[in-house]
Amino acid sequence: MNKKISQQAKYILKENKQMKKIHTVKNRLFFTFLFSLLIANFSLLIVNCDWDTGGGTGNYQRFDWDIQGTWKTNDPESRYTGTLIIDYNSITITGYSETQTPVPGGNDQERPFRNFTKGIALEGYTEEQEETGQKVIVIKDAGTWQEAIPYIYWYDYPPPDFNRVEFLRFTFGGRQETLQKQD
Repeated sequence: MNKKISQQAKYILKENKQMKKIHTVKNRLFFTFLFSLLIANFSLLIVNCDWDTGGGTGNYQRFDWDIQGTWKTNDPESRYTGTLIIDYNSITITGYSETQTPVPGGNDQERPFRNFTKGIALEGYTEEQEETGQKVIVIKDAGTWQEAIPYIYWYDYPPPDFNRVEFLRFTFGGRQETLQKQD
């Protein structure tokens, strides 16, 4: 009788182990499925975030995120003053008017953004030139893509408060124009 009970106990233990294996396999399959579903949703989220195509035009070019914002002339004593408002895929230029050319007959080639329409959002984007690795801004004005404008972006933490200050530098007619981010 003891032997029969012992055999039954072994059989029950063996079945218990098999059931545990089945449950473990089911759990693994369930969690693998759940993990795959999570990864798929996360991938869709990454693809769909910040996917403004400009109303379905198919233009996926945009301004780099670090230069998006409002930029003003860094030097208040500068002979040229202006503001750039750079959004996802547009740039608005204000200031830098003809009246800022220093003297009649002065070098207007140095005036920043002199050939662009002021006060309205113009389509644009940034890109890196393959040959030089230099970053440029490309702006569409009057229905035509204009010549690329090279720029340098950097930031610093100057004393006394050591807050982050961001800068953009362009060169127009051999003269450097430095702007500081306002927001």
